[in-house]
Amino acid sequence: MNEADPAPLSALQHWAYCPRQCGLIHLEQAFADNLHTARGQAVHHLVDTPGYEIKSGVRVERALPVWCDRLNLIGKADLVEFHPGGTVFPVVFKHGAKRQKLHDDIQLAAQAICLEEMLARPVPKGAIFHASSHRRREVAITPELRLLVEETVVAIGAMLVSAKLPPPGNDARCRECSLKDICQPEALAGRAKQQQQRRSLLDPEA
Repeated sequence: MNEADPAPLSALQHWAYCPRQCGLIHLEQAFADNLHTARGQAVHHLVDTPGYEIKSGVRVERALPVWCDRLNLIGKADLVEFHPGGTVFPVVFKHGAKRQKLHDDIQLAAQAICLEEMLARPVPKGAIFHASSHRRREVAITPELRLLVEETVVAIGAMLVSAKLPPPGNDARCRECSLKDICQPEALAGRAKQQQQRRSLLDPEA
């Protein structure tokens, strides 16, 4: 992937979770599985096969290709409901219990923006379906969330242009990350701390 290619919707979710994770996956093409990614893949098997069905007058599309030329985004919506009154309602499937996660909301908002451009109609809200609790969490696609999508797209583009990996977070997020062994956040953070200490000794006013 380079800066001229459309950014996959998944890159926004990866960046919002951890910029370094996004860089490892989309800049260096690195990936590894763990329990969390395996659970996520199992959940997505429910909506990975393209197709549609009609439920109580609502057309339900699965694995729907989506894109946005304005933001240079491309991807696939897990599930999109088309209601008789014209309402378009995207649903993102995630493993785990019902709880708010900003990186999931950004991915949903990006899908909504894609659908708005494709269909020329507003998509004011959608939902995250949490597989463990079998519950939906409705999310309003607010101006703030839309702005965050655009800022994230710009940040990802800047990373691709620079071809530089963001620094590791080395915090609680690392425990659930399948790329921890590749990233080595503790080692890199320790090295950065040593370099800072060395600079401080050489130049106390730095």
